Amino acid sequence: MIVVGKLKEKFLVEGVAEYLKRLKKFLTIEVREISECRTVEEEGQKLLALVPKDSWLCVLDVSGEALSSEDFAKKISVLNLSGVSNLTFAIGGAFGLSEELRRAASFRLSLSEMTFTHQMTRLILLEQIYRAFKINRHEPYHW
Repeated sequence: MIVVGKLKEKFLVEGVAEYLKRLKKFLTIEVREISECRTVEEEGQKLLALVPKDSWLCVLDVSGEALSSEDFAKKISVLNLSGVSNLTFAIGGAFGLSEELRRAASFRLSLSEMTFTHQMTRLILLEQIYRAFKINRHEPYHW
C-alpha cells in the first residue's frame, strides 16, 4: 500500500495497526508513505515511483468502480488464481489523484459515493482487504 501523508489521529494509528496485524496471517503487507506535496502531480509521480514493476495497481478513486465486499473478494481471488501475486493499493492525498496515476492504474476502486479523508480511507481499505481474505477462506467475520 502506498499512501500520501502520515496518520495523525491516535484511533486511526491503532486501527491500522490492528488490521495490519490481522492481515499478517494471510499475506506480506507493507505501507509506504510519502510526504504531502504542493501538487497532486508531484504526489502522483512520487507514488508511481514506489509501485513495483510487476505489480497490479489499484488506486482509490471517488470516480472509480464501486464493489461490494463479496465482489472485491472475488477480484482478489481471481487475481491470485491468475498468477498476480503483487498488488499495490494507492491512496492519494487530501486533493485526490493525479491523472498520470489514474492512467497507470490497473483498476480504480471507489469505496463509496461519500467522501472520506485519505487517512480514514487507509483504515477502511485495510479492513476490506482483511474481510476479502476472510470471505475467500470461508471463515467467520463477514455475515
